[in-house]
Amino acid sequence: MDKLLPKMAYLNLQSLTTVSSSVNKFTKKNLVLTAFVLALIFFSFSFLFDSSPNIAISPTLPLPSDDLVPLTLLHNAQNMGAFCLDGSLPGYHFRHGFGSGSNNWVLHIEGGGWCDSITSCSFRKTTALGSSNHMERQVRFSGVLSHDPAQNPDFFNWNKVKIRYCDGASFAGHSNNEFDNGRNGTNLFFRGQLIWEALMNELLEIGMTNAEQALLSGCSAGGLATMIHCDDFRAKLPNAAAVKCLADASFFLNEKDISGTRTMQLFYQNVANLHSVAKTMPTDCVAKMDPGLCFFPQKIVRSIKTPIFLVNPAYDFWQIRNVLVPAKSSLVGDWRNCTLSIQKCTPRQMDVLQGFRKSLLNQLHEFEKNEERGMFVNSCFAHCQTWMETWHGLNSPKLQNKTIAETVGDWYFNRKHAKRVDCEFPCNPSCFNLDFSRP
Repeated sequence: MDKLLPKMAYLNLQSLTTVSSSVNKFTKKNLVLTAFVLALIFFSFSFLFDSSPNIAISPTLPLPSDDLVPLTLLHNAQNMGAFCLDGSLPGYHFRHGFGSGSNNWVLHIEGGGWCDSITSCSFRKTTALGSSNHMERQVRFSGVLSHDPAQNPDFFNWNKVKIRYCDGASFAGHSNNEFDNGRNGTNLFFRGQLIWEALMNELLEIGMTNAEQALLSGCSAGGLATMIHCDDFRAKLPNAAAVKCLADASFFLNEKDISGTRTMQLFYQNVANLHSVAKTMPTDCVAKMDPGLCFFPQKIVRSIKTPIFLVNPAYDFWQIRNVLVPAKSSLVGDWRNCTLSIQKCTPRQMDVLQGFRKSLLNQLHEFEKNEERGMFVNSCFAHCQTWMETWHGLNSPKLQNKTIAETVGDWYFNRKHAKRVDCEFPCNPSCFNLDFSRP
């Protein structure tokens, strides 16, 4: 497996750098930028399967030296016992706010899937998703973390924190089932909840305790972590502060795959049992059902009291590849072209994808009724869209002529109605639909 990863990573990057040639409406400058950004997001979220959706490779691409934010390791983590999977200290990247945003905070939790077994967690700890020893020491802030008002009009001057993800269970794990190999002491640390608590303590110490406005955000597994900890985030900040949450590409469905198996349900049950997440999940949920079922967003959002906004593509390529057409499916070969490019789906396959979209909208029906909640569900073949240039710009996906950033801003500042749902693919010409099929 180790020998295959560099080759697979290269092939994935190669396919992304050719995607841009298929989108005529992008300028050459935007194409280069988009290919670069999409390479980052694919490395962060393209899960390389063994037997379960569990691992991703972290990028090591060069970034502009004038826009890099250094990694900070949690100072109080050692005393609290808050460790990444391998026992290293968790980390974050922090940029100070300025001007009118000096007392406002936006946090973004990076994604990266989950590990559901000793084997997958052991491999994961050799990457940036399980060890700070492998994390980039500097990263670029973009999207909701950008300090450019042209790219991030409402939050550009806020204090910004990128939270690195290294526990494998959306910061929900407890140490009940930690693995000891019997020779070198504890081999795996399941301390996600402690990492969250240590991180909050440190951010409060460096100024977040004076927050006037705050937004907790995250994408993919980081978006799930945002849902899990949304109310706790609200509780830790001043009562007078305006506090809300934003979850991107993280409304994972408990649907049967094309072979009739609930692959994601089985996977989440393994994650929940291995990491002992029951203590972190909503108590009203775990009292009624298996903690693995409580790990699904549709269960979590029922308990969230803090205002929350969901950004989700109706044709989330990660969910199509891992929930609907997982690698174990006997029919995956027939679906290969469709999972690489939505443009190459057959009419029969598109009918299945439209049904998957309807399932998402059905799950969001109750969510949509809550006046304090917002949503932006576009018809793009994409995954995370808030931490990159698809957040806001001339070529960003739009609904009702509004970008994701404008819609989130309307919701956060109570400016306008902010529940926007796209029509069926291929109705939205503003979508940048990923294409992994090119050689």
